Amino acid sequence: MTEFALFRLPDGRAWLGEGPFTELAAAPAGGGAFYINDFDLTDPQPWKVPARLHAVTPESLPATIHLNGSQTPQISWAKPATEWFKMAFRRIRREVLSKKIEKMVPVLTECGTLMSGSPKRLLEAVMKAPANMWGYAHVTGSGGFLGATPELLFKTHADELETMALAGTAKPGHQDAFLTDVKEIEEHEIVVRFLTERLQTLGAVERQPRTLCQTSGLVHFQSRLSVKLRQNVDPAELVPLLHPTPAVGCLPRDEGSLSKLREYRQQLQAPGFFGAPFGFIENDGTTHVVVAIRGICWEGDKISLPSGCGIVGGSAFDHEWRELRLKREAVLRLLALHS
Repeated sequence: MTEFALFRLPDGRAWLGEGPFTELAAAPAGGGAFYINDFDLTDPQPWKVPARLHAVTPESLPATIHLNGSQTPQISWAKPATEWFKMAFRRIRREVLSKKIEKMVPVLTECGTLMSGSPKRLLEAVMKAPANMWGYAHVTGSGGFLGATPELLFKTHADELETMALAGTAKPGHQDAFLTDVKEIEEHEIVVRFLTERLQTLGAVERQPRTLCQTSGLVHFQSRLSVKLRQNVDPAELVPLLHPTPAVGCLPRDEGSLSKLREYRQQLQAPGFFGAPFGFIENDGTTHVVVAIRGICWEGDKISLPSGCGIVGGSAFDHEWRELRLKREAVLRLLALHS
């Protein structure tokens, strides 16, 4: 199987689509399609309808994608250099303090070399991810990406839309200090405000109280939001309305700030999949689109493990550097890899 895509819901239901894929600009009426794009939404036909679609379980997956016999990957990691990131951090913080921007999320990528085994084997770990995460994967020939994310961009069913703000990060066991951390709360509320403003164009927005979401060795602030849609909206139109949220992008989300964000991502060699929307539309039209974080990508024997952090006025370099490491460690734990 040279090309395939996988999407797993928090309730354990999962679908695997085999290529070749038919590419469409709008979501197909019959469902059964994947939404696959990069962070900059450069693909004008992001809906991919597979030649064959299978409902899969952790038990049936290995046979479906011919994993039997392939070994768990052994990866030799190189420690990420601080210089470029430190420079980006200082520039962004200066812009925040001078009120040119409110928040920006630079991405640091740890690189590795595949010594043996196949990254496809990690799909088994994706299928077994915790129940509050969505699994995703897209594999083509010698490359691909996969992971399990705790962040939903949106879910639509009939006239209901659900989304979440997921921002602010701590290590489990530090909840008491985290609950009153002004910087982390500010970072979170920026995302809530952005989503509320965007969603108000579609209908009345309801927000649930801010809670804690604990997943794969990290704790985040989470606020769920929902909208009763005034009219039917094509999911393809919802993606650019909401993506990128300030949880993975910047605020304000004007062309100047987005251009700087793209520049930092390029300088720091952020993979295109990281922070990008990824989704699946069921046969009944229920659409799930998530934010592709907590994952890795590869091309041949080159492996990339990205992590991002939100820089606001209260950010300190050492704290953000530690948060980036915690996030990468969480991915290695999630995929049963070892640094």
